[in-house]
Amino acid sequence: LDEHVFESSVLHGNPLGDPVARPLWVYLPPAYDRQPDRRFPVIYLIQGMTGQLDMWRNRSAFRRNVPELIDELFAGGAAAGTGDGADPAPPTLIVFVDCWTSYGGSQFIDSPGTGRYGTYLADEVVDWVDATYRTLAEPAHRGIAGKSSGGYGAMINGLLRPDRFGALATHAGDALFETCYQAEFAHVARALRDGYDGSYQRWWADFRSRPAFSKGADDILIDSYAMAACYSADPDGTIRLPFDPSTGELIPEIWARWLAWDPVRVARTERGIAALRSLRAIYIDAGTHDEYFLDLGAEAFRHACLAAGAVTPFFELFDAGHGSIEYRYPIALRYLAERLA
Repeated sequence: LDEHVFESSVLHGNPLGDPVARPLWVYLPPAYDRQPDRRFPVIYLIQGMTGQLDMWRNRSAFRRNVPELIDELFAGGAAAGTGDGADPAPPTLIVFVDCWTSYGGSQFIDSPGTGRYGTYLADEVVDWVDATYRTLAEPAHRGIAGKSSGGYGAMINGLLRPDRFGALATHAGDALFETCYQAEFAHVARALRDGYDGSYQRWWADFRSRPAFSKGADDILIDSYAMAACYSADPDGTIRLPFDPSTGELIPEIWARWLAWDPVRVARTERGIAALRSLRAIYIDAGTHDEYFLDLGAEAFRHACLAAGAVTPFFELFDAGHGSIEYRYPIALRYLAERLA
């Protein structure tokens, strides 16, 4: 696991003043050193909301962490979901990319509210990896994968940047926005009313004065605000909420700006259809009782892929919620690696 610090040009001057020097990890499969004349496919692995790169090393009791799961996958053995003694997956570089922001995430897109994280990921980082490592530097050998907001980033970059990514995998990715986001707005309005006189600024001041997520509504408050920063910021960086914070009532013209970023809807556009048809592999999964209803978004995205005439996606709904599904990563990575090889 090569650990780098990559300094971005496009993140200079980002509106939040977030760091331009970011950690970047590159996992090299055993074959990389053993076969010095060979070039390899690459999968970019991105994180969910509030994910920071060093969190990949976190472990839950009795479970391997993600780098260990990946190591096992490419070395052979009992990779989760593949059975004891499984053959190694086709050797592939795995690149762990940091797109954290002071709001907790960037959705891996360019926004005047957060910065140019889509360009950073799809252009700067990809070009650097191809220049630094022996890669098969074509979209047909380059995939992107993630969970939750990372799954969203995989879908939206697959749809908008088929010139860079030829395959995607989404684990419970943000999709079908009316089911995964809209339900939060009423709870946000209540939380702002009852604790902060309806003011997001007062909540931010309180949030930053104490341990993060030490109050019950913190997660939905930061999630809705961060998504607005990504999906509905004005060109000058002003963040527009898609609902009235005093009532939760939708503001149609701003909500429409969010919907324009919904992978399900993007997949139905002429551009999205063309992108989906160009992909070599699509992997979709989610837990059947996902707390954010992202199993419904997964199903809707699958329908959109099939309607577009794309390659038939791998699709599975499994018995789980939204959390503790890191064991699904090697299943998707194997699936992509086999098709990008």
